[in-house]
Amino acid sequence: MYSVCAVGTSSVLVTGGTGFLGRRLVARLLDDGRRVTILGRTPAPDLEERGVRFLRASLDDATAVAAACAGIETVFHTAAKVGVWGRYGDFFRTNVLGTRALLAGCRAHGVARFIHTSTPSVVYNGQHLANADESLPLTAACPSPYPLTKAIAEREVLAANSATLRTIALRPHLIWGVGDPHLVPRVLARARAGRLRIIGDGKNRVDMVHVENAVDAHLCAERVISSGSQLPAACGRPYFITNGEPLFLWDWINDLLRALGEPPITKHVSLATAAAFGAACELVWRALPLRGEPPMTRFIAAELAKDHWFNLTAARRDLGYVPRITMAAGTAELVAALRRVAR
Repeated sequence: MYSVCAVGTSSVLVTGGTGFLGRRLVARLLDDGRRVTILGRTPAPDLEERGVRFLRASLDDATAVAAACAGIETVFHTAAKVGVWGRYGDFFRTNVLGTRALLAGCRAHGVARFIHTSTPSVVYNGQHLANADESLPLTAACPSPYPLTKAIAEREVLAANSATLRTIALRPHLIWGVGDPHLVPRVLARARAGRLRIIGDGKNRVDMVHVENAVDAHLCAERVISSGSQLPAACGRPYFITNGEPLFLWDWINDLLRALGEPPITKHVSLATAAAFGAACELVWRALPLRGEPPMTRFIAAELAKDHWFNLTAARRDLGYVPRITMAAGTAELVAALRRVAR
């Protein structure tokens, strides 16, 4: 059933192909008989054994990035500098300049399609986002460099759409699943260390997306923008990608903790207090400066306390995207995997 969204056996470049999403995408492309090149910094011998060509380079190497596009028909740009803290210039160099180099390489080498992995945080506005759709403007004021630089990159990718280079941006929200190295492990580590608190009233609703559903969306996006001699409606547009099952964030976290035999989180901190603490941490980390991420930032406080769930109408209509793995099924699979690791 995976091949329903495949595009022949054409050559594909996947940036960040050894990351959580990228690796799953590469595996599915290989299953569909595609010729895959990975651009990244961390070699993957297991994928190379399956015939993947690995090009070792970082996104800030403009020459290598552009050259990687030679002989490629579709670029899946999943790589990015991710995080809630750091120097703006570092994020800009990877997320903006790296994307520009890829687009330049696509133009120089006649790449036909560019699928850009963006993020819903490009529409961050500090407010609750409930049933939000793609009409929201891109953020221009966010207390984190990641959304700001991803917004610039998304804008440039969509502006690059043309008859010769078809582009699209996907905004998967909180990608999770077995093998997730970021979201769930961080939550579990903080909870086990006694450093996790419910921010706000604990009733904020969020969307997440299982990693396999996110891969489905990328493959369906490629199929749609590949069809027809005229530009499809999806070209040059962004799409939110989620499981389509908004849930109470803190209930899901506590259900996960209980299933793993861990005590639930019961202590609350108001959003105002968390935001003030986050602002203070940012000042200290910036002034000293300290290594690593602060324990709290204004952006994290808002994300943990406010609604952020999204309308899937456009993705369903234009891409034929239908979430295949439900939250319940994915959570059961995740719990089973975590229990095996804990034995």
